[in-house]
Amino acid sequence: MNGLITFLEQKVSPIAAKIGGQRHMLAVRKGIISTLPLTLVGSFFVIFLNFPIPAVAEKLTPYLPILDIPYRFTVGILALYATFGIASSLAQSYKLDQLTAGIIAVMSFIVTSIKPVRLFKEVAKTNLQTEVVAAGRYLNIANLGAQSLFGAIVTAIISVEIYRFMKVKNITIKMPEGVPPEVANSFVALFPAGACLILFWVIRHMLGFDINATLSNLLMPLQGFLAGNSLLGGLVTVFLICFFWILGIHGPAIMGPVIRPFWESSIAENMDAFSNHVAATDMPNIFTEMFLQWFVWIGGAGATLALVCLFLTSKSVYLKELGKIGFLPGLFNINEPIIFGAPIVMNPTLTIPFILSPLVMTVIAYLATITHIIPMTVSRTVFTVPSPIGAMMVTNWHIMAGILVVINFLVSLVIYYPFFKVFEKEQLASEDAES
Repeated sequence: MNGLITFLEQKVSPIAAKIGGQRHMLAVRKGIISTLPLTLVGSFFVIFLNFPIPAVAEKLTPYLPILDIPYRFTVGILALYATFGIASSLAQSYKLDQLTAGIIAVMSFIVTSIKPVRLFKEVAKTNLQTEVVAAGRYLNIANLGAQSLFGAIVTAIISVEIYRFMKVKNITIKMPEGVPPEVANSFVALFPAGACLILFWVIRHMLGFDINATLSNLLMPLQGFLAGNSLLGGLVTVFLICFFWILGIHGPAIMGPVIRPFWESSIAENMDAFSNHVAATDMPNIFTEMFLQWFVWIGGAGATLALVCLFLTSKSVYLKELGKIGFLPGLFNINEPIIFGAPIVMNPTLTIPFILSPLVMTVIAYLATITHIIPMTVSRTVFTVPSPIGAMMVTNWHIMAGILVVINFLVSLVIYYPFFKVFEKEQLASEDAES
């Protein structure tokens, strides 16, 4: 293990540091980290929205619309906040006005993400709707969540680069000396703001280019392969979900339209077969959503509960505190605080274990399934149940399913450890430099 850590420090770490220290990569990391307070607060409300105890969940049902509001205005529009943070950080590195850059980037992102919907008449109450929707224009905030984070990164960077280009080339309106700086900055940003507005308006609304929809469409031909019983297909599914997260794209949001219909069909077939007294080891489908949820996504996508536990042991003040904050959400398989807090997004050091660990765990779980050590998944449950319990619930309370979760957790712990030590060293060096 020491040899591996030394290799990573000598060979991998310098490359990772060079990539991670690149101006735009650094801006992305800082911008995403800036959303951590909102992510943490919103993540706790996810637990109430998906409470793992049925009796409590039933009592909470009347209050779900109210409990949903804090989540929607934190994690639910995360990409909007990240856009401002990324643009502001990048502008700082260029010595541009951060506030102006952030505002232009937010405008650009909204233009690329949302098409306003106009209601000419109010929508009256129905059995399912308790409020009257007044006539007017509405924005769908669903397009501002983590699934649009990649779009946020792209628009933030392009907007700042346009702003910088026009300022360097003096394509601005210059105000006389003595004009207050905030007024002067507003006029300096006039042409960049107009250029960004027109550019992104044309791309999204005249040309109809939607980056997230485009990614989903590109994956459509792989649909049958990704959701079948093939180990290779399962590995590709896991890889793509993790890979998109690394890029700052909400993996399930991109993969969902492609693979979810097959996931739903697979678990439905298993449930139907089980209800007809077919043995749980003889179900028609291995790779269901529940298989990945309980045997692979331990603590969330990337199996990050292991990383959280390692953070708890860290000598780094920041990582230790992040571990404390992320532990409880991680137990309930909510890992946005870690993905965006470390961050794992655009982090070369943590990219490898974030992808490798789930791939190894998928192979282990697959082998355990085909050798009948564990049964196949025959039911579904909410994702906020702690992993060992959830795994047993969906396999008809098979004890070996819970044991396999523990084994996979230990495997992920071993895989993450050397990369954690390298990342910890980088973080300690950063903290020493600041002190």
